[in-house]
Amino acid sequence: MMKWHLQLNNWKYYKQLMRTDKPIGSLLLLWPTYWALWLASDGIPNWLHLIVFSLGVFIMRSAGCVINDFADRKVDGHVERTKMRPLATGVVTSIEAIELFIVLILCAFLIVLLLSWQTVLLSFGGLLLAFCYPFMKRYTHLPQVILGAAFSWSIPMAYMAVLGHIPVQAWILYLANLCWTVAYDTMYGMVDKNDDIKIGIKSTAILFGKFDRVIIGLLQLVSVFLLGYIALEYKLSERFYLSLILAIGFFIYQQWLIKNTEPSLCFKAFLNNHYVGLIIFIGIAISF
Repeated sequence: MMKWHLQLNNWKYYKQLMRTDKPIGSLLLLWPTYWALWLASDGIPNWLHLIVFSLGVFIMRSAGCVINDFADRKVDGHVERTKMRPLATGVVTSIEAIELFIVLILCAFLIVLLLSWQTVLLSFGGLLLAFCYPFMKRYTHLPQVILGAAFSWSIPMAYMAVLGHIPVQAWILYLANLCWTVAYDTMYGMVDKNDDIKIGIKSTAILFGKFDRVIIGLLQLVSVFLLGYIALEYKLSERFYLSLILAIGFFIYQQWLIKNTEPSLCFKAFLNNHYVGLIIFIGIAISF
């Protein structure tokens, strides 16, 4: 019989490992999921889909954080922002982290079983992307693209759950979210850029170099353009375009924050993206 190493008295450290005290990642994953659910359902998603995808977002984000910290357990101690994480300090062991990851994945799988078998099959793609992302930092300067693919995977899943197929519009929305994710996660990477260079971790923040603001701006522009196309396809009302204008305003503000690549301001710009996702969701919801 397998012996489990998870301990109830370590629960506060497990919560830190899952980032339950820092919901920004869950929110950045939640809003695009809601975009897709509302669009696929013509503005009226059923309760089962809403509950399953909401729970799935929070569980999978927690699982992603756990496997990320496991992958980075030997380097987090050398980065100012991450040196106090549970695995870096040793208050949680590697075996505990793996067991916690397995528990979370099993919970997510049990929830997704409430959906169609096609959606269940798609969920394996999301799991693979979530698992691969943390390890890509060692091999490519584009781990943010893998993260964008993972953070966007709930979009085709939502369409499949609601419609039973994935229309072209779903993949356009997927690409819009992928571009936005790469943009904001590059801002996040700019926070640790100097430490990452020292320890050999790769990121788009390092790859883009002095062109980081320009490329982030282009990614944001592509995201806005694709969202505008989606609005035309679904004949969304002028209220959505107002929300898109507000999102552009947030992007301009973020560009101002990152102009000197000051780590604290880059992190503030990253956090600001929560409002982008929220305002786009509000625009979609009130359009119906």
